[in-house]
Amino acid sequence: MATRKPSAPEHPQLDIDALLANDEVGIIVCCGSGGVGKTTTAAALGIRAAEAGRKVVVLTIDPARRLAQSLGLTELDNTPRPVADVDLAAGGRLDAMMLDMKRTFDEVVEAHATPEKAAQILANPFYQAVSSSFAGTQEYMAMEKLGQLRTQAERDGTWDLIVVDTPPSRSALDFLDAPKRLGSFLDGRFVRLLMAPAKAGGRAYLKVFSVGVDLAQRTLSRVLGGQMLQDVQTFVAALDTMFGGFRERADVTYALLKEDTTAFVVVASPDRDALREAAFFVARLGDEGMPLAGVVVNRLQTLGAAALSGSRAEDGAEQLAEDDREDTLTAALLSLHVDLASTVARQHAVVTRFAASHPEVEITTVAASATDVHDLDDLREIGQALAV
Repeated sequence: MATRKPSAPEHPQLDIDALLANDEVGIIVCCGSGGVGKTTTAAALGIRAAEAGRKVVVLTIDPARRLAQSLGLTELDNTPRPVADVDLAAGGRLDAMMLDMKRTFDEVVEAHATPEKAAQILANPFYQAVSSSFAGTQEYMAMEKLGQLRTQAERDGTWDLIVVDTPPSRSALDFLDAPKRLGSFLDGRFVRLLMAPAKAGGRAYLKVFSVGVDLAQRTLSRVLGGQMLQDVQTFVAALDTMFGGFRERADVTYALLKEDTTAFVVVASPDRDALREAAFFVARLGDEGMPLAGVVVNRLQTLGAAALSGSRAEDGAEQLAEDDREDTLTAALLSLHVDLASTVARQHAVVTRFAASHPEVEITTVAASATDVHDLDDLREIGQALAV
C-alpha cells in the first residue's frame, strides 16, 4: 500500500498531524457521501491519534467486515471496546464501537421515561419498526451516541478525542438535517392527529374534535388497519412526554458541533459527484458556522511510470499493432497505461476545479490502494498517507 502523496493541484495543505495533536479539538467528524472511505479514514485517524498519545474513541457506522475485523470488532457492539495491538507507548488509548441504532434508541427511551412507560414503548410494535428503519433514525441516533460519549468523556476523562464516522446516507447533509427532520416529524400535523384521541379521550374527543378529524381517523384506520393505527397512537401517546427531551438533546448536540472543539473533515473521492457533494457540505458548514478542518480526497490514482505520457504509450501500442508483432503483453500493458493516464488526468482536472472554487479550504490527498484494508498495519499506512 503506497503512502507517496499523489500528484495534485496546488492548494492549502491540510495538516492532519497538527489537527490530531491539537488538545483543544475533542471531536473530529468524518463526513461525506457514501462509498468515499469515511469509515476507513475515521479508523486511520483514530489509530494515528492514539499512537501519538491521545485517548481516542472511534464511533463507526456499519463498517465493512474487513475493516471491523482489523479493529477487532467482530460483531455489532454498542459499547466502546479496547482495540488490541495498538502501540500505546506514548500514553494513548484507543477504543472503538459500531453504532447499534435500535439499542441506542432503546437507551434513550430507558433513560428518559419511567420504567413502566419505557416498557410500554419498547414493547410497542410500531416503535420496534420505527427504531429499526424509520428514515433519518440512524443519523439521529449517531448524534445521540455522540452526545453520550461526550458526556462520559467529560465526566470520567475516559477520552480526550472522539472520532465520528457519519452514516452512509444518500446525501452527506442527512447527518446535519436529522435533528431538524425529527423535530418536524414530532411537530407535524400527522403526529398531532394521531395524538388527538389519546389526549382528548372517549366522549370528550367527539366534543372537541371536528367531524373532519374523525373522518381522517377513519381514513387512517382503513389505510393502516385498525390494529396498526392503535399501535401508532399508543406509541405516540407514550412518547408524548419525551418529545421535549428529544428536541432538547438534538439542540445540545447540534450546538456542540458548532464549537471550536469540533473539527469536520469532509471526505470525498476524486470524481465529480463526490466532490460536488463535498462542495455542498463545505457550503453548508459555512452557513451553519461549523468548523471545517479540511477535505480529504481519497483514492487518487497515480502513474507508476509517470515519465511515460498517455499519448506516447498510445503511440507505442499502435506501433506494435501496425508492425504485427507478437509482443501482445507489452501492447496490453501500454494500453492499460493509456487508460490509467486518462483516469489520472480526469481526476486531476476534477480536483483542480474543486480547489480553484474553494481556495480557502485545506486539502490532503490519499493515493488509491491496490488492496482492501485487512489489518491495523494497513490502517497505519493510510494514516501516514493522510499526514504526508
